[in-house]
Amino acid sequence: MKIPSIKRFSSWPLFMAGFLMLPDAAYAADTLNGANTAWILTSTALVLFMTLPGLALFYAGLVQAKNVLSVMMHCFAIACLASVLWLLGVYSLAFSDGGAANAFVGGLGKAFLNGVGFETLSGDIPESVFFMFQMTFAIITPALIVGAYVERMRFSAVLMFSTLWLVVVYAPVCHWVWGGGWLADMGVMDFAGGLVVHATAGTSAIVVVKLLGNRKGFPMHMRPPHSPGMTMIGAAMLWVGWFGFNAGSALSAGGGAGMAMTVTHISAATASLVWVVIEWKNFGKPSLVGIVTGMVAGLATITPASGFVGPIGGFCIGLAGGIVCYYAVNIVKQRFRIDDSLDVFAVHGVGGILGTLLVVIFALPSLGGAGLPEGASVGSQLGVQATGIITIVAWSAIASIVILKITATMTALRASDDEITEGMDLAYHGEQDYNF
Repeated sequence: MKIPSIKRFSSWPLFMAGFLMLPDAAYAADTLNGANTAWILTSTALVLFMTLPGLALFYAGLVQAKNVLSVMMHCFAIACLASVLWLLGVYSLAFSDGGAANAFVGGLGKAFLNGVGFETLSGDIPESVFFMFQMTFAIITPALIVGAYVERMRFSAVLMFSTLWLVVVYAPVCHWVWGGGWLADMGVMDFAGGLVVHATAGTSAIVVVKLLGNRKGFPMHMRPPHSPGMTMIGAAMLWVGWFGFNAGSALSAGGGAGMAMTVTHISAATASLVWVVIEWKNFGKPSLVGIVTGMVAGLATITPASGFVGPIGGFCIGLAGGIVCYYAVNIVKQRFRIDDSLDVFAVHGVGGILGTLLVVIFALPSLGGAGLPEGASVGSQLGVQATGIITIVAWSAIASIVILKITATMTALRASDDEITEGMDLAYHGEQDYNF
C-alpha cells in the first residue's frame, strides 16, 4: 500500500526547526511513534473544536437574534455532512494515488477507508488518525463559507452546495497541494492551508454572494451584531483550536510543531492590536468585534507560513495581515458593494493569499526561517506561489459558479422575502434561540 504523502514537499527535503521532513524516508516509516500519534489525536480534537463550537459561536454572535440557530445549524450540519463524504470518497480523492490522473486528483481506492486497518500507518502515525486530522480541515473549510451567505440562503441549498463543493473544489485542490499533485511537485509552500483552506473558501464566498445577492438594506441600513460577547467566546475557541490547525500540520511532536504554534500566537496577537488601533483611530472607539476580527485575520495570514517562519516572520506577517485585511473589508463592502456578510473573502481569502506570498520572504534563514526549497530563489519561489494562487482562485471561482447553477436547478438559492423577514430560525427550523 502506498502511504499518502501529506503536507510535505514531494520533490525536495526540508529541514525545519527540530525535525526533518524528507519526501520519502520520513513518510515511509513502519514503526508507530506514540508521541506523534498523541499530538495528532490532540490536534484533531482542537481543529474540530474550531468549528464546533468555535466558528458556530463566532458567526452566530454576528447575525441578528432571529438567525442565530440557522447559523449554528449550518455549521453543525456541514460538520456531519463533510465527515460522511470524507469517508465515502473525498479523502481518497484528496490523498490516494489517482493513476494516470494522479497530478490532478486521487482515485477511489481508499473509499470507505478500504485497506486501512487498526495497524495501518501513514508515516509513523495510524492512517486512521491522519484520516481524522485531515477530515477536520474538510469540515471547517466549507463551514467558513457560511459567513458569506448568512441570513439569506436556503438550508437545502447550503447542504447541496457544500456537498458538491467538497467533491469538486476541496478534494482536487487538497490533492494538488498536499496529496502529491502537480503543485506539490512544483514545491509550493502551504504549510497548513493558506491555499487549500482560506483561498478556496474566500474565493467561493465572494462568488456565492454575487450570485445570491445582498441583504435588504445593505450597506447603509444593516443591524449590528446581536451578541458581540458570543462572538468573542467563539473567537477565543478559534484561537485555541488554531494551534491544532497549524502546529498539528507538522505531523510530529517536535520543534517544528513548537515553532508553528509560537508564530501562530504571535501573528494573531499582533494582528488584533493592529486592527483595533486602526479602528480606534478611524472611529474613535475600539470595538470587541474589531479586535477579534483582527485575530482571525492574523491566524489566516500566518497559516500557510506557520511551519516555515520564525518569530520575526510571525510578527511581520501578523502586522501585514491586520493592515491589509482591515482595508480589504472596507474595499469589498464599501467600494464594491458586495455583501460578504461576515468578511470571509476579506479576512480568510485575502489573508490566506497574503500569507502564501509573504512566506517566501520570511522563510529565509536570515530572517529566522527554515529556508526555501532546495535550488529555489526568492524570485522563482514567488513564481511558484503565484501559480498556486492564480490556479486555485480561478478553479474555486469557476467551479463554484457551476455548482451554484446546478444547485439552483434543484432548489432555490435564496430564501423568500417573507422568510428573511420572519427569520431563518423559524422559517427553516421551526425554533428560536431567544424568547422575548
